[in-house]
Parts: sequence; C-alpha cells; structure tokens
Amino acid sequence: QGKQLLIARRLVERGVRFVQVWASGWDHHNDLADRLRAKAGEIDGPAAALLTDLKQRGMLDSTLVIWGGEFGRKPTRDKNGNDDPGRDHNNRAFAHWLAGGGVKGGVAYGATDEFGARAVENKVHIHDYHATLLALMGFDHEKLTYRYNGRDFRLTDNFGHVVKGIIA
Repeated sequence: QGKQLLIARRLVERGVRFVQVWASGWDHHNDLADRLRAKAGEIDGPAAALLTDLKQRGMLDSTLVIWGGEFGRKPTRDKNGNDDPGRDHNNRAFAHWLAGGGVKGGVAYGATDEFGARAVENKVHIHDYHATLLALMGFDHEKLTYRYNGRDFRLTDNFGHVVKGIIA
C-alpha cells in the first residue's frame, strides 16, 4: 500500500484532482484475528505516512482524504461453516475516516449501541454523506444536478444535508 499511496500523493502534487487507491482483502468471513491484524498492519503505517507527507508539503488542507468501504462488520463472530470464524457484513454500523480538505480533525461523529451492532447517535444517511463530501469539495449539493429522461436530479436526492459537525 505504501507505494500506491506515494504514487497517489505524487499525482495530487502534479494537479490530478481525484485519485482512488484500492485496498482489497477486507472480507474476513474466516480467520478474523490473523487476517485483520495482517491487513491493518499493511495499511496503518502507509496511511499515517500519507497524511504526514501531505501535511509536511502543505497539501493536507487542500486535499480531502477519504478512507472506507461499503459496509462494516457485525460485532458477533459467525462460523459460516468455518473452523476459524470471522464476521459477517453489517450495513447498520460502520465507519469511514476523513482527513484534510476542510475536515475537523480529531472528531468521532456518531455512535453505535453498546455492542457495535447498529448506529444510534448522529446517524449519517448516504445522501448526507454525499452532500458533505460535495461541500468539502466546494460544490453546493442542492444545485449540482444531472439530467435523466428530460428531468434534473440531485445527486443527494431531496434528503441530503451537510454534516456540519465534521467540517472545520
């Protein structure tokens, strides 16, 4: 991952406005303890180095870093026929982290129940998340539309609201 993140930083440094770095291998339905430890070990250092590198070069304030996936994991271990259990998908509680680009640092926004099974405080709907990311990139999500079948649609539907609690 370190090499990919270094290339990403170099692309941003040269004016590329959007860079996606793919980090696969997070689907831990079995052998959770060893696989998660190994995967986190591959990512933690390089991700921290990217943020440090961007900050040292004066680029972090103008670069939005988004890190996450499309779902979380249940708090319970599921055997799923495996001798060494893992955890199944959970769309009711998961986290992304954001840094730089107008994000308020050091903020944990929202909370789950005591088991980590579902979000219970400051839930962020996907439309809110999109509205917030668009705002951080300088777009007014209420004015940004696309035309489909002769009608203008908003990317955030009519329900999206900017999550102001994470904006610096």
